[in-house]
Amino acid sequence: MSLKPKILRETFPRGKGFTIIDAPWRHKYFDLPKDEQCFICRAIYAAPRYDAKNLLLVRGERAIIILNRYPYTMGALMVAPVAHVGDFREIDDETLSEMNQLVKRAMNILDAAIRPKAYNIGINQGVDAGAGLKDHLHIHVVPRWAADTNFMTTIGDARVLAQDVDGMYKRLKKAMKGVVERETGRQRNR
Repeated sequence: MSLKPKILRETFPRGKGFTIIDAPWRHKYFDLPKDEQCFICRAIYAAPRYDAKNLLLVRGERAIIILNRYPYTMGALMVAPVAHVGDFREIDDETLSEMNQLVKRAMNILDAAIRPKAYNIGINQGVDAGAGLKDHLHIHVVPRWAADTNFMTTIGDARVLAQDVDGMYKRLKKAMKGVVERETGRQRNR
């Protein structure tokens, strides 16, 4: 399978067409068998020695940071509650607070590792909202760079960051150590 994005033209009723961008490296995710345990729960309940295999970066008391294995943009992270919850309204306030703290930590880790210029942060709740994993809510933390929001990066065969997911995990894990040290130092100095 080619890792080159494809532009597909489709025409819809009333003669209005739009461009569909195909990201073939994501096909593998959608072709996976739908097992009974979600990949987030599998990562959470696996022993910590499997964190690298599962791309789990941070284990909190109530939430985690995990690297997206099939990202549109390399370095995309997800912050998820430990509890298997699909509806934002069902997450308790303590968990939401920890998730927000981990979103900030995820941004700090990405800043230290790959220095993005901006971020998209959001939740896709439900399949119709774009959720690929509908039953375990998660917050996307997506690094962005100048001009990567237009079609030129896709049409021009340019990816934002040319690194495999396992290499990105190692890079983020290394950067995380410095981030945690700075956060811990800040807390001690208060």
